[in-house]
Amino acid sequence: MWHDAKALNATASGLFALTMLACVSAGVWWVSQRPMFNLRTIRIEAIGRDDLHHVNHLTLRNNTLGRIKGNFFTTNLDAVRQAFESVPWVRRATVRREWPDQLIVSLEEHEAMGTWGDDGKLLSTKGESFIANLAEAEEDQDHELPEFDGPEGSEKEVLSRYDELRAWFAPLKLVPQALSLSSRYAWTVKLNNGMSVELGREQTATTLKERVDRLIGIYPQLVEHLQNIDTIDMRYQNGLALSAPGLKIPADGAKPKSLVQKPTANKTGH
Repeated sequence: MWHDAKALNATASGLFALTMLACVSAGVWWVSQRPMFNLRTIRIEAIGRDDLHHVNHLTLRNNTLGRIKGNFFTTNLDAVRQAFESVPWVRRATVRREWPDQLIVSLEEHEAMGTWGDDGKLLSTKGESFIANLAEAEEDQDHELPEFDGPEGSEKEVLSRYDELRAWFAPLKLVPQALSLSSRYAWTVKLNNGMSVELGREQTATTLKERVDRLIGIYPQLVEHLQNIDTIDMRYQNGLALSAPGLKIPADGAKPKSLVQKPTANKTGH
């Protein structure tokens, strides 16, 4: 090898290249550590609106202080994103660098639709559950927040069904105030007149709509005789069951005449 000029030249060139690369790397590292590249500013921007409504700079500072490490070159943008997304009300964060000493953080806030379950969570208008201050959510509304509940992962399905039920009950001028999906995937809706309606499981794609339509058809007749209905069970194929203050079943088991439907309507049971 020592007598092979070409091999010696190649080896020397390789060593020189490695030396230069090491020098350049050391130079880049040295420059990147200069104080001028220390992070001096983190600018917060709102996504989709002019300003943030629930998230303030003090909350951001308290929740992210100590979790953002490094300088302009070395800070981990994904870690910064996770730090900001851990702040209450923050749905999504994106982070980018701006030369020579800034980070630009764009934040999207959750918009609360109602409460979710019994553990203090809220449900967003995008069908996502999140943890935030309920009082702050209520300040945004001019009415009581609807209550939602369902198995884990069913948030979007529950919200979608809620929108359908609002449209279905509109002819009666009733608005759903609570909607729950049981572990067996049976639906129960509570309306703004205090009445709770058992709609049961979806046997077909139209099961719930058909049951609501039946209720809408008989409802005017029911309220003629019963002003304060507590519950209505629509899971019967050809009728319904209900409970109301003062409702009595005759001793002989006959139906009260005032609630017997016309022959053309569905049979009503109690």
